[in-house]
Amino acid sequence: MLIALNVRDFAIVDRIEVEFGSGMTVLTGETGAGKSILIDALALALGERGGSKAVRPDARRAEFSAEFDVSRLAEARAWLEDNELDADGGCLIRRVIGADGRSRAFINGNAVTMQQLKTLGDFLVDIHGQHFHQSLTRRDVQRELLDHFGGLAAEVGECRERHACYRQLADELESAASREADRASRIDLLTFQLDELRQLAPDAGEFAELGSEQQRLRNSGRLADGARRAMAAVSENDAGNAIALVAEAQKAVEAMAELDESLGEIAGYLDAAGIQLDEAGAGLARYVGSLDADPGRQAWVEDRLADLKAAARKHRTEPEALPDVLEQLARELDELGNAAERGRELEAMLDAARDAYVEAAKKLSAKRQKAAARFGADVSDAMQGLGMTGGRFEIRVAALAPEQARASGLDDIEFLISANPGQPTAPLSKVASGGELSRMSLAIQVIASDGSRIPTMIFDEVDSGVGGGVAEMVGRRLADLGQSRQVLCVTHLPQVAALADRHFRIAKVTDGKATRTTAAELSHDERIDEVARMLGGVDITATTREHAAEMLARSGRKRA
Repeated sequence: MLIALNVRDFAIVDRIEVEFGSGMTVLTGETGAGKSILIDALALALGERGGSKAVRPDARRAEFSAEFDVSRLAEARAWLEDNELDADGGCLIRRVIGADGRSRAFINGNAVTMQQLKTLGDFLVDIHGQHFHQSLTRRDVQRELLDHFGGLAAEVGECRERHACYRQLADELESAASREADRASRIDLLTFQLDELRQLAPDAGEFAELGSEQQRLRNSGRLADGARRAMAAVSENDAGNAIALVAEAQKAVEAMAELDESLGEIAGYLDAAGIQLDEAGAGLARYVGSLDADPGRQAWVEDRLADLKAAARKHRTEPEALPDVLEQLARELDELGNAAERGRELEAMLDAARDAYVEAAKKLSAKRQKAAARFGADVSDAMQGLGMTGGRFEIRVAALAPEQARASGLDDIEFLISANPGQPTAPLSKVASGGELSRMSLAIQVIASDGSRIPTMIFDEVDSGVGGGVAEMVGRRLADLGQSRQVLCVTHLPQVAALADRHFRIAKVTDGKATRTTAAELSHDERIDEVARMLGGVDITATTREHAAEMLARSGRKRA
């Protein structure tokens, strides 16, 4: 249940704080006062799309917060727990929309996405807008209303999932079939390319290693001269090489160490240096020898690098990637070789997915048939009190052919109506007048709400187009609905307002510089004045007030 709604800097609202109760609450006010502004604010708090235009002029941001009691809402509590957003049976939703259009949302103080906010809102509030009757003639809207009334969300979800799986496999099989036509020529090409690459046999890292070797071989003369000079300095210079000089220094230090033991460490360093120099000399000798080992090596390296580069150009890749290309081509050839087997697997999987979808669709259809019968009877009953005595409402649930499979199932759903006794039913879009369509919209929404587990129902001027005794019947339906759940209703009908448990007046005030909207709960005497205004317009007489007081007294007795 909605406990409180706080709004700041939204449209022409600077600040509104409203506390709600159970039963039926009405919001009334002059035309243009912004009666629907609280409904719009709640919708934004629950994730409805809103941009910078929602922010009051000259304000930095608009803020919306709504507090709910979810202690009796098992589904909402489970969702909050699953998302680690629960808070001891309470639920505080907050949304901020900046003047730049950016939006942030919070549930119990935790930042959440707009999708999470909308998902939670679906458990908490069901909003019926004032222009709903304009979309009532659409088949998709009719189907959604029937599913809503029947509580078929789980069955519809299962049907959608199975249809998605079926379509994915169908697309995959179609793609495989289109590739089959080119399979033979592709296999020939892959076989030829693989033979070439396997003969070339590129190794991982080979191209880089050959590049280094090519660089070395091209500069072998300079490298050999440098290596020989280094050898002479290390070990071959008779005038004094490094090994001989270090050996002489080591001998002198060892002699001194006999007199001073602290020099023993230095003698060790010189001994290690001598060993390192021997190793360096031997390494330089081997290096010089390797440069002269194979005179034809340079030509082979040049040819090998050229072959690798040519193969890389052919496959539009880098030479280093040729081993990966070889692996990819081999894998693709193997897959094409097994394409026929894969096609048979896909066909079997597609048949199984189709059967699973049809099973789910038939299960959904059977439940829709039962829900349609109940829905039709309930709405027909409601029509009798809405100025359509003798009228009938039916829902046709016709089976579609399997090839017409839809995510929503295999049913073609259409609302049918007979507004007058003795007339056959016909599609709602063809026989209902504007007033009848408005009344049918209200009846359908109220009945659909009866089948919903959502605790808070909001009706935004859905009673437009009706009046007189019908208006009172409308109010009674809403009041009856308020016996089992929380109902908020924006209305211009005094007959509806008089039947409410609580009454808020929405007013627009101005100081000549700025305009703002206010919301105030009315006392009993104030309700009399407001209902009298709704009855009598600008000039309110004592008789009008008496009539208003009588309506409130009569509605109080009816509620009791």
